[in-house]
Amino acid sequence: MPKNNTLKIAIIGAGAAGLMCAIEASKKGHDVSLYDHAEKAGEKIRISGGGRCNFTNKDCTHENFISNNKHFCKSPLSRYPAENFISLVENHQISYHEKHPERKTGQLFCDGRSQEIIDMLIHECQSNNVQFYLNTAIDEVNQSDPKMTLTIKGKNYEFDKVVIATGGPSIPKMGASDFGYRIARQFGHEIITPEPALVPLTFTDDTLNFTKNLSGVSIDSVLIRNKTNQKTTQFKDDLLFTHRGLSGPAILQISSYWNAGEILEINLLPDIDLMAALKQVKSENPKMKLPKILTRYLPARFVDALFDRVMDENDKQKNIADYSDKKLQILIDNIQAWSIKPNGTEGYRKAEVTRGGINTNDIDNKTFESKKQQGLYFIGEVLDVTGHLGGHNFQWAWASGFCCGSEL
Repeated sequence: MPKNNTLKIAIIGAGAAGLMCAIEASKKGHDVSLYDHAEKAGEKIRISGGGRCNFTNKDCTHENFISNNKHFCKSPLSRYPAENFISLVENHQISYHEKHPERKTGQLFCDGRSQEIIDMLIHECQSNNVQFYLNTAIDEVNQSDPKMTLTIKGKNYEFDKVVIATGGPSIPKMGASDFGYRIARQFGHEIITPEPALVPLTFTDDTLNFTKNLSGVSIDSVLIRNKTNQKTTQFKDDLLFTHRGLSGPAILQISSYWNAGEILEINLLPDIDLMAALKQVKSENPKMKLPKILTRYLPARFVDALFDRVMDENDKQKNIADYSDKKLQILIDNIQAWSIKPNGTEGYRKAEVTRGGINTNDIDNKTFESKKQQGLYFIGEVLDVTGHLGGHNFQWAWASGFCCGSEL
């Protein structure tokens, strides 16, 4: 690119979106500076997916996202679909696999460690002469027509364009903050109220005692839905009991849609007609004990705790023939229509992402430039675009970073 077309670009945030944006902007010959207050780039990438990085979802579409403007993410996701990032991973000879392919989740993980993805992105940046400024806090972002100015340790630095890729406040121990929201507000942007998302749910009283006693027990493929919300929102995935409440993929998914005071309903055995199954055993083997029958389908610790919670003291010793259908139905309702009312979540410290953020109505979804301030851009999680669990949030980071970087 001719020298007179080269722009000085500052990208604030060396996470997934910022790294991708830096790669694309630098490929165009721009002078790109990438800033982050952390000592290392891509720290949230490093801890993702249990250290193996669920780097995308091969079936990702706009339907996998929550936003006040559902249409905003359509174009970026179509311009940079999952297969594009998969090709980048393959070009760097990073081996990967799909989690639970039999469930067709589309979730792709590294066979090795997350650091491979970080190294790939850094290599791409360095190959295109991106300048890294880590362990560097930005004090202020201001407009100095026609430039943008960053203030760092009392000194001002002028840039043609500034990209904010600082994410939301989820996982503060990784250095997450509300920096991006503060800059957006400074330039007149509305912030959709941020909330922790993809986060474990907490309980009080009897439900907490129940979950605490079962801490570490997991149940596969439960169906969970929001009973209070008139929109039918439901997910089928695994559930985990914890000492604070409930976690696991099913809970994390529904948490992004849950609001305080709402009731959730969990079907722990969504794939069988439990009453029909119990009646069949009652007919064929009437002397079997009910707890033993249920452990065919559910963990023994859960069955034991469930009996203690909802059945009479001597029910464990009864033969199944001694149970009336009404008594069986009480148990079945607590297995296949278990209503729970969380008292809250484990907050940003455990949330994988943030729901809400900068209102996308004032962001150009082709360039990601602010409609309120020329030369200022916002990408990634800082925007009001929140993906489902399973690689969708990373795909949004790659797509928004690519689209912004390629238009700078």
